[in-house]
Amino acid sequence: MMHEFLANNRQDLIERCRAKVARRPARAATAQQLQNGVPLFLEQLIRTLRIEQTDEPLDSRKISGPSGGGVTLSEIGASAAQHGRALLKLGFSVDQVVHDYGDLCQAITDLAYERDAPFQIDEFRTLNRCLDNAIADAVTEFSYQRDDAVADEYARETNQQQGFFAHELRNFLSTAMLAFAAAKTGNLNLSGATGSVLERSLTGLRDMIDRSLAEVRVTAGRPVQSQMFSVAEFIAEVKYAADLAAQVRGCILTVSFVDAELAVSGDRDLLYSAVGNLLQNAFKFTHSCTEVTLDAYAVADRILIDVKDHCGGLPAGDAERMFLPFTQDGVDKSGLGLGLSIARRGVESNDGTLTVRNVPGTGCVFTISLPRYAMTGPARA
Repeated sequence: MMHEFLANNRQDLIERCRAKVARRPARAATAQQLQNGVPLFLEQLIRTLRIEQTDEPLDSRKISGPSGGGVTLSEIGASAAQHGRALLKLGFSVDQVVHDYGDLCQAITDLAYERDAPFQIDEFRTLNRCLDNAIADAVTEFSYQRDDAVADEYARETNQQQGFFAHELRNFLSTAMLAFAAAKTGNLNLSGATGSVLERSLTGLRDMIDRSLAEVRVTAGRPVQSQMFSVAEFIAEVKYAADLAAQVRGCILTVSFVDAELAVSGDRDLLYSAVGNLLQNAFKFTHSCTEVTLDAYAVADRILIDVKDHCGGLPAGDAERMFLPFTQDGVDKSGLGLGLSIARRGVESNDGTLTVRNVPGTGCVFTISLPRYAMTGPARA
């Protein structure tokens, strides 16, 4: 009988299935991770076949389920669903879910042929029913879990995009309010530097809104609007807004001389936002009355922009984690913890990199690296 054949050759069948699995690419699951797969199914199949040889053969449906499945989940269905869920978490495809049960069917057929084991037609029908129900329930659960994962990822990305948008709007608005307060308190003429900061912030608010509307229409995302511009003029423009923020935070901003011949090519607004976020982060965490420095210079074929603070240094392991969205490690929990993530994304979209170097006991140095150009054309090292 088939149940005796399966029981006597259980380990051989499992090893044959494992060998088939090993020959397929990208499959590194352990026996513990796949405990609801072939071994458990084989045990349930043996029990189903045994019950069908008794006076109450229909009791086997509690284990295997009826032909065509059923509303009530059987033992095979429950374990197959767990198996499908486990495979999804391990990053496998739905094809691999089906292959697991197909491997066992092939192993049983091959071994029966080798051993010349006679099976009854009804036993083959039971085998097919169990395989059919197991595959159906495993694939169904796999699909449910995959759809849930896709929905969760979509919600996370949407929430992150909304957070980015709100964070940038707040940055522009805060700078505009600082400039307005400075102009009002000092009775300043808005045609000067403070007025330029206010104008730049209001223009940034307008551009952010225009950009968000464009992203609704362009599902692939907003293309980077590249232009070549002077690094010296760019840093001077950043300094206007940063000076006000430094005063409010009670720290000192020092900006080094920038060679007038240096240029970069990229989306000026995104890079302005990136440098602004680095400075805001520095002002937020640097110790009171200490210095934040902004340096821009050339090294070989790269333009480097450094923002250095005096926060005291980073705890071990925080260097990369701090770039993750919604990460806040300091005592000051104002904001959303998006500034550094936004900065890195903006720099990388302009073919650049953003890294951080820890200076233990002193602070951090954030460095933006971009391709180097000269105002008259591409730079030659």
